[in-house]
Amino acid sequence: MRRSNTLNFLRILSRHVLPGAFAVCSLVAAGAIAQVPEPAIKVVVDWNRSTVSKSTPTLQVVVNPMLLRGAPMHDGSFAALRALGADYVRYVPWLPYPRQAVVELAEPASGTTSWDFSHIDPTLDDFMNATEGHSVVLNFSTIPAWMFKTDKLVTYPDDPNQVFWDYTQGTDLRDPSMKEISDYFARLLAWYTQGGFTDELGKRHESGHHYKIAYWEVLNEIEFEHHWTPEAYTRFYDSVTAAMLKVDPKLKFMALALAQPSKAPEMFEYFLNPAHHTEGAPVDFITYHFYATPSPEEGLDDWQYSFFNQEEGFLNTVRYVETIRKRYAPGIKTDLNELGVILPEDDKEIRGRGTYVAKDEPRAYWNLAGAMYADLYVQCARMGIDVVGESQLVGYKSQFPSVSMMDYKTSEPNARYWTLKLLLENFGPGDKLASTTTPNGLTAAQAFESSHGRKLLLINKRNRKQELDLPADATGATITYVSPSTGDGKPQTKPLSGRSVVLEPFEVAVVRYR
Repeated sequence: MRRSNTLNFLRILSRHVLPGAFAVCSLVAAGAIAQVPEPAIKVVVDWNRSTVSKSTPTLQVVVNPMLLRGAPMHDGSFAALRALGADYVRYVPWLPYPRQAVVELAEPASGTTSWDFSHIDPTLDDFMNATEGHSVVLNFSTIPAWMFKTDKLVTYPDDPNQVFWDYTQGTDLRDPSMKEISDYFARLLAWYTQGGFTDELGKRHESGHHYKIAYWEVLNEIEFEHHWTPEAYTRFYDSVTAAMLKVDPKLKFMALALAQPSKAPEMFEYFLNPAHHTEGAPVDFITYHFYATPSPEEGLDDWQYSFFNQEEGFLNTVRYVETIRKRYAPGIKTDLNELGVILPEDDKEIRGRGTYVAKDEPRAYWNLAGAMYADLYVQCARMGIDVVGESQLVGYKSQFPSVSMMDYKTSEPNARYWTLKLLLENFGPGDKLASTTTPNGLTAAQAFESSHGRKLLLINKRNRKQELDLPADATGATITYVSPSTGDGKPQTKPLSGRSVVLEPFEVAVVRYR
């Protein structure tokens, strides 16, 4: 009887009491585990092991109606550009606005020409004034459509501010000698550097411009715009640069500007081989681009992984391109002059052709995109890349809003801008890159040493706070940072308390040693 009662009690206990007790204990244990803080990430710096950085951080400015005088974003954007004081600033009038990008929209006829700089000069003048004292890269990438063989005449809007995505048609130039297009670029250069030019009919056009242009990039994203082959582009490049050098013998040139470098090994192999160029053809830089492009179903919590994963894929491309460059032409430099993110909403809006407006970006997106650019700068500096360019100063609804470094609602700089400014004010070519390691990919760190002292760049790649344990010699340092708490405001500075620092989600920070 007692044994039977005992067995019944045990059955009741096992069926009703123990499972509940086990569940409670599990919840308590899980809560305890969740509350255990992550260990601090240890940053190790060896100042005795270093290489020398060649990398300059910079940006590109793409022409669009918001940069026109009187436009809401004009004043703030050019003031912000001037405040950066950057070199190698790329300036690109481009295809969606033919009247703001092409200076001879119709071929000469009936004894007249169509040369017209009235929609182009004001913005370029403002750009040159804002970058005065610094090197610039001009890229008038859009070739007059009438210079190509097309089935019918390419038309375009009369309104210079009306977007038009179908201007670049045709793949074969009507003049196979390329003299016509070479003369076009030579006259364009003369307008801005020599005070004017003489047109095809012998008429003189005076500009009064005598700008110093350090670099000219020959076309943009050539695999998309007119679908250039390696052979055709190389012939084009040699012809155009030869004509432009007659106008300005000191001008230097950049080439390729590939949109998808990982898909174009044959372009690098062919173009970089000196045997494929005319003797003395000037090639000073090659250029190419990268944009992280998440899938439409992803959100911010996914982007913290996909952005950096795609970045690593691009860096692998950089490594193989560098191998090709060093094999054929080690004296040629590299400018990665479009680095950023294009969110799916941007593409959806453009494809909608006015029927869809892109949704606003999450506020933390701007910090995440800034953190990715900062990490690209670090990785490129380690590889010896010469110029690392963030894209782009101004974007807005209908014109790639997610690439903007200016808040298109307030016309004030956003976190991407302030991240670039933080890098520009602290790092540059000639700095020593000390050996720096962290145990995982959750953060990035790089120590720099220059005539201004020792500094440590820290980047949080994740959408959560992370604690870092810094080297002992960082005690007493100050930290300047761009983070969600600084918003669209300037970087903030505070003293470090001890050796540890807690980074906010996607924070980019510079530790300045005493």
